[in-house]
Amino acid sequence: MKVNKILLHVVLLSVGIIWIFPFIWTISSSLKTNIELINSGINILPKGIQWNNYVHAWTEANFAGYFMNTLIITIGTVLIIIGMSALTGYALARVQFPGRNLFIVIITATMFIPQGYTIIPTYMVVKYLGLLDTLAGVILAESGGAHVLFILLFMAYFMKLPKELEESSVIDGCGFLRTFGLIMLPLSKPIIATTAILQFIATWNSFLIPLIFTLNKPEIRTLAVGMYSFVGENSTDWAGMAAGSAISLIPVIIVFIVFQRWFIEGVAGSVKG
Repeated sequence: MKVNKILLHVVLLSVGIIWIFPFIWTISSSLKTNIELINSGINILPKGIQWNNYVHAWTEANFAGYFMNTLIITIGTVLIIIGMSALTGYALARVQFPGRNLFIVIITATMFIPQGYTIIPTYMVVKYLGLLDTLAGVILAESGGAHVLFILLFMAYFMKLPKELEESSVIDGCGFLRTFGLIMLPLSKPIIATTAILQFIATWNSFLIPLIFTLNKPEIRTLAVGMYSFVGENSTDWAGMAAGSAISLIPVIIVFIVFQRWFIEGVAGSVKG
């Protein structure tokens, strides 16, 4: 029994090392010169630490500006999606209306529609609103769509809450929206955290929408699109690109570490409910 346990830990440790190796390699590559990076293969130990790669990425490649753009777009998108998903999930969980089940089936089916199929109508909507080449336009495009997973998470969570909460709020004179905002939404903190983490990661790493909606205004690009700064006509700064990748990964790791407890509670609570 003890031997089996040791073997299990060895296997899990080996899988974990393989799983995180690309991240370790990226950090290592960001501390090398371009020549060393190309010639070192999978060797992760740099001969000399090149901190200037990070300085170059942050200043000369304008990653400072890209970082702020990404932060604004991500926070705006996350807040909008949390609001829309929570309201939709609450309505589906608590309001009985004709065609409710059909509506759930239809929005669930939209999960299988590739993003590329909806990019043209999204582009036209943003264009007609006069928001092309603006941060607001990118936020609107990123927050568009059904976001079915988050709606279903909120719906499952709200369905398991006792109806007495709403009945008592109605007695106190609260309407539908006030009940939602003052009572139901604060109780759904685990789902809010789950939605915030998943959407933060998705928006922070998004490439297609920021690329399309910032073509004519490079200064509002995000970190993912800003990687093009390291690609020249005749050469590519691979070490600088690795440093830029490391910079873009740090906020995602911090957010997940800080909110992982609520993330696990949110998913477990919805599945259990």
